[in-house]
Amino acid sequence: VPGTGTSGRISVDDVKAHVNRLVSGAVATGAAAAEPLPDFSRWGAVERQPMKGVRRKTAHHLAAAWATIPHVTQHDLADITELEELRTRYVKTVEAAGGNLTITAILVKIIAAALRKFPQFNASVDMAAEEIIYKQFVNVGIAVDTDRGLLVPVIRDADAKNVTQIAVEISQLSEKARTRKLSLEEMQGGCFSLSNLGGIGGTAFTPIVNAPEVAILGVSRARMEPVYRAHEGEHGFVPRLMLPLSLSYDHRVIDGADGIRFLRWVIGALEQPFLLALQG
Repeated sequence: VPGTGTSGRISVDDVKAHVNRLVSGAVATGAAAAEPLPDFSRWGAVERQPMKGVRRKTAHHLAAAWATIPHVTQHDLADITELEELRTRYVKTVEAAGGNLTITAILVKIIAAALRKFPQFNASVDMAAEEIIYKQFVNVGIAVDTDRGLLVPVIRDADAKNVTQIAVEISQLSEKARTRKLSLEEMQGGCFSLSNLGGIGGTAFTPIVNAPEVAILGVSRARMEPVYRAHEGEHGFVPRLMLPLSLSYDHRVIDGADGIRFLRWVIGALEQPFLLALQG
């Protein structure tokens, strides 16, 4: 709330003016006002708990993002059969450095390279100035599930780090998030977010863009599926490890064709890791 009094002091009129601006903005963006709730106690016992800390901030932030960003979500599958063999082979090497070689760590490196190739995904929208802000740095946020709610620590300059360095940093930041030692600074400055729910399950989901970013990648659980392949005269179904990916993006900045090009580039890097060194 901007204060108009001496030294920025906030008055009652300042608070009322701020509320009016918020209401006007909600109307302009088409956000619906919350409807009053019924008295649930009419049908049985209820318990009310205040929305605190992270949960309250998350609720306000995601509600604003959903109301103001025209979302599109693109789903696809990546064949990670060979990548999983490589990942398993080098797990111990990364563990010795203090990290965990996960698909998330590998994806951070791939996304960092993709953001350089597709700059419209490394941007933010300034509707007040009617400008698109293109960032010259690459910071990738990682959604971490904690007992307080969802936190998103940021891997800074991800494009300048190798997978081992990224894996170590993810382990350190995730531990900080779960032990309540993560600073506000470590959650700021993200360009793109990654949400991996594969450890829990699911086949696909529609992640909400983490404003002021313009895109987020959701990852579900990899599963073995029969895939038809034609190779050297042989035709038939073979078991392949397929990873479901869900890319949500801001349609004000990113068109559908660009969205699928980005996702297919990420999938290509997962399916043929050498491409990352060749083209990344």
